[in-house]
Amino acid sequence: MNEALRTRRTSNPLAPWIILIPGVILISLSAGCDGLRFAPSEPLKQNAWLHNRTTAVAAETARAEQSSQELQALTRLSELQSRAFTSYCGLPEEYPQAETPEQILAQSNWQLASVAATESAQRPDPWQVADSALEVGIGLFALLGGVYGTRAVGFLRNARAKSQALREIIDGNESFKKQNQDRASAFKAAHQQQSPQTRQLVAAMKG
Repeated sequence: MNEALRTRRTSNPLAPWIILIPGVILISLSAGCDGLRFAPSEPLKQNAWLHNRTTAVAAETARAEQSSQELQALTRLSELQSRAFTSYCGLPEEYPQAETPEQILAQSNWQLASVAATESAQRPDPWQVADSALEVGIGLFALLGGVYGTRAVGFLRNARAKSQALREIIDGNESFKKQNQDRASAFKAAHQQQSPQTRQLVAAMKG
């Protein structure tokens, strides 16, 4: 009987996925906001390409005006370094006008650089990433159906409910500290017994 029970426990084809999905979510939360980034948007792609054009024109101008060897070398190096930005972000669908220095220095390109700087600092909410991953897992196992699929859906729904509860607790704690700053020290002292792993996870969840 023990052998039969062991076989039943290890024959679940969904078991690796049931373990993998929560694991991925936990890693995402532990990574915090800095470990997550949005895919490059069109403004970021345009700005990266425009940066490369700007450095190329600057290098051409420095050479044409017979600037110092140091300045020419700096502009050539800058153009070479800029290629990595375009390769990383990818090419844009529409290219800004950037044939001449006058076109490059247009006001629209200054605005583009400002927009790109703002977008590059944005990070996804790790809570939303975790919730989306759980939602995908629930949908996947619901499609598979069967006994194991149903169990997996129940497991992931329970995990999502616990994740939401944890988020509400953390948000409530942060709200309490803001509204009762005179008790912030005592509040922190009450959590000194948390393990380093727990502190790291909570800090990452707070963003």
